[in-house]
Amino acid sequence: MRFAVSPLWEITPSFRLLTSAPAHAVHRIWVDQVRPRMAAAGLDRGPLCDLIPPSGYVPDFLNPAPSGPAPALASELAAIRAASPDRVRRDLDHLARHQGRLGPGARALHADPHNHLPRVTEAIEAYWELAIAPYWARIRTLLDADVLHRARQVAERGANHLFSDLHTSISWDDSVLRLARRKHSLSRSTSGSGLVLIPSAFGGPGLRTRTAPPEPPQLSYPARGTGLLWESRPATRPDALASVVGRSRALLLSELDTPASTTELAHRTGLSAAGVSQCLTALRDAGLVSAHRVGRSVLYARTAAAETLLEAASG
Repeated sequence: MRFAVSPLWEITPSFRLLTSAPAHAVHRIWVDQVRPRMAAAGLDRGPLCDLIPPSGYVPDFLNPAPSGPAPALASELAAIRAASPDRVRRDLDHLARHQGRLGPGARALHADPHNHLPRVTEAIEAYWELAIAPYWARIRTLLDADVLHRARQVAERGANHLFSDLHTSISWDDSVLRLARRKHSLSRSTSGSGLVLIPSAFGGPGLRTRTAPPEPPQLSYPARGTGLLWESRPATRPDALASVVGRSRALLLSELDTPASTTELAHRTGLSAAGVSQCLTALRDAGLVSAHRVGRSVLYARTAAAETLLEAASG
């Protein structure tokens, strides 16, 4: 048994939140920020809509088993592109049985997986850059904290306590893991070896599973503290950092509690657009800010290093 933090496992549930209405209460702040950008970029009408329906089955090839404890998105996308044509067609046939039919993009993928899989991964990458990447430092902190907590549970009290606390629909008894309301049983002889546990910020209160031998079964569960994910952080004091990074840069870091463009930051802070751009370049070079292209604009976001720095300054 191992834990993994997987970017791809956040794609499906977050995409569904953005394409369904009304917005989920827990993620309303994020949805309100991202949904207009998604519509402007046309991602709510792209190939992902054919593969990620509002509910029900999602093709298994979109969620390959994480290769390590925290794979990069690029390596997970490479695993999707490496999926065999038979695997892709089998999953799409399953999707058609669930949905009644395939959309035009899914039909094209079914006809020619080799040439169309790269288009799918390009759409996922564009969606990631727009919807998830600017917020990933905050999300990743939540997921890492959950893994640390669960790993400590296993070390101190064993697997039984871990599964008892993981979700109300899971039980562990006599070396058998039971999931309530699961339609089919899964034995060691018919599945891959081991079990991958994946915390999720966007998965909602339920569980998601994937079984695709010879890969190990995967179980995604709601991460602890998700309800507090989008709460405003304690106000930071730019003056506490000003002597270290400069007044303007400290001010910009404090304003980036939510990702923003150069124009938005100039409007908020009263600094010139040129001055904001210069400061952001310096902060990016120092690893405190990341840049994410969204259509014709660029969104800037604080990195995990910046979050740590601001937390220390606010203490």
